[in-house]
Amino acid sequence: MTRGVDAKGIKEQKQIESLQPGEYTKYEKARLIGSRALQISMGAPFLIKLTPKQLRELSYNPVEIAKLEFEAGVLPITVKRLLPHKR
Repeated sequence: MTRGVDAKGIKEQKQIESLQPGEYTKYEKARLIGSRALQISMGAPFLIKLTPKQLRELSYNPVEIAKLEFEAGVLPITVKRLLPHKR
């Protein structure tokens, strides 16, 4: 990505630090959890084992179940990112 112009009019190139695989922005995380919660609410099976007691504690809330699955790293959803040089 090109940012700024120095005194001679030459554009500086600054490298954008990219996120490592497995690191998500807050927007990606919200999208992943929301998508998985929708799947769960439509009857998809859980990807982690939950006891009846745990389900009662979570109040059978699909968003909370999706958060647990996200934290366990078992979501079957991937994120495709465009790299800065391919935009």
